[in-house]
Amino acid sequence: MYMKKTVKLYWQPHPESCSMLASWPGIGNVSLIVASYLIQKLGAEEIGEIDSTQFFEPTGVVVKDNIVESPRFPKNKFYYWEDAESKRGLLLFVGESQPSTKGRELVDCVLDVAQKFNVQRLYSCAAAITQIHYSEESSVWGAATSNDLVSELEKHDVELKGELRIAGLNGLVLGMLEERNIEGICLLGEVPSYATQMANPKAAVAVTKTLTEMLAIDVDLMELVELAERAEERMQRAAQQATAEYIDQFTEPIWERGDDEINSEDN
Repeated sequence: MYMKKTVKLYWQPHPESCSMLASWPGIGNVSLIVASYLIQKLGAEEIGEIDSTQFFEPTGVVVKDNIVESPRFPKNKFYYWEDAESKRGLLLFVGESQPSTKGRELVDCVLDVAQKFNVQRLYSCAAAITQIHYSEESSVWGAATSNDLVSELEKHDVELKGELRIAGLNGLVLGMLEERNIEGICLLGEVPSYATQMANPKAAVAVTKTLTEMLAIDVDLMELVELAERAEERMQRAAQQATAEYIDQFTEPIWERGDDEINSEDN
């Protein structure tokens, strides 16, 4: 079980049943966007944290008004929301960063808390890198820890690709569930291969829609959809600018060409 000096819980609810979403940064920031949006829209309450000094080493400091501030460590926090009628609980963990080492130990701490809440199913989110155009709707891919869960994914129109690699702790956490007797599902939103360094709220919209359906909770997605639309507009402007720069660099106006070139084109 978790070490008391590493994990601090302010209080512990006792839901009749509980699911969990564990989230770390990743490509397109899909996972963090989904978790942050759910926390905001559900009004989930912060209930605990993990001592980050056990897993991270500071690599620098921030200077503010010429004064050096103390080293800042990534936050690792737990949030909780409960449906008032069904008493079903949702435990959410959000890690601001993935450690370069001790990733397994950090996941162990997260799963210790999951067991303390009697979590039956844990969800994670990630990005599926494809050749999708930024204007296309993102599909949701899926992976699970059992055949029964795969069948459930099919019922929610989640695409099953057979073989995947889910990088980072958003993937590792699923691989460590068997020893805890917790079932797990990963939902992956499609992200264009040429835009992996950009936040992708459109992929997060697709994942959030599927996740909330599976959790049977009602969440208004309008704000997230609007965020995705603004991101698409920025992507479109960037694409237009890149196209214009390409044309300027690799095409030559006719009035700058020699007479021989012009004559040869007229013939």
